[in-house]
Amino acid sequence: MDEYDSTEAALGEIDRYDAVIVRVASLDADVIARGDRLKVIAKHGAGLDNVDTEAKSNRGIVVCNTPGANARSVAEHAVALLLAVRRNLRTADRHVRSGGDRGAFTGHELTGDTLGLLGFGAIARETADLADGMGQTVLVYDPYVVDDDVPSRFRRVRKLSELFAGSDAVSIHAPLTSETRGAVSTEELAALGERGILINTSRGAIVDGEALVEALETGTVAGAGLDTFAAEPPSEDHPLYDRDEVLLTPHVGGVTDEALARMSQRAAANVRTVYEGELPPSTVNRAELTEGDV
Repeated sequence: MDEYDSTEAALGEIDRYDAVIVRVASLDADVIARGDRLKVIAKHGAGLDNVDTEAKSNRGIVVCNTPGANARSVAEHAVALLLAVRRNLRTADRHVRSGGDRGAFTGHELTGDTLGLLGFGAIARETADLADGMGQTVLVYDPYVVDDDVPSRFRRVRKLSELFAGSDAVSIHAPLTSETRGAVSTEELAALGERGILINTSRGAIVDGEALVEALETGTVAGAGLDTFAAEPPSEDHPLYDRDEVLLTPHVGGVTDEALARMSQRAAANVRTVYEGELPPSTVNRAELTEGDV
């Protein structure tokens, strides 16, 4: 049974705890300041945009995550979205339920297409392997990855514009930073082209939402599969709700039984490591910590 009725109630007693394992709750500067006993914040997942980066380092709190624990789950979800959009599964399902026949739908195979990956971390690498197994060519754009980390069977491009111009679909696998916020906008979508599909299982704000709506309305791109949104949940009147060429899911790419178990185990292990006086391998603020912080 839950001890608290809500996330807000739990955060209201943050001063009770030496460690916090957090998934989606916001740990802003105010919350962290009230947690005067905190020694470690362990993220149940990889992305840390819900944890105030300056506050945690200024306090000497160890912050760690579980990179790669949900990589396969998110990769499979990205490919599922791509397949569903390319094969019109959203509208085909409704068509069957309304008594229609198969004559209204013609899909497209993925084999022979080129999938572009924006970012090449653990999730993107799993996605690349799945795409490669289906006979797709894979393009990679990630300015922070060295050449040796990109397998020779994938082709690396040096500019974001090259990625979109050279791909039939682009799947986003980058963290939300000041550099990536709004990085996919009008120019990129135009380069992707009228047969192009955009897949986003990363962070919604990486995509310029207005530009995407316009690109879909004008036929600049063929469709989109989105698991994340700039505001979650999206508003009741979101302009993408009525579009047949768009498939939407509620940020569940990494939510599988297997991934949840791995993230829970690794987050708990990270807390134990700090209690034993060591830094977890996935400590993200290692450079800001001093010898006396652990």
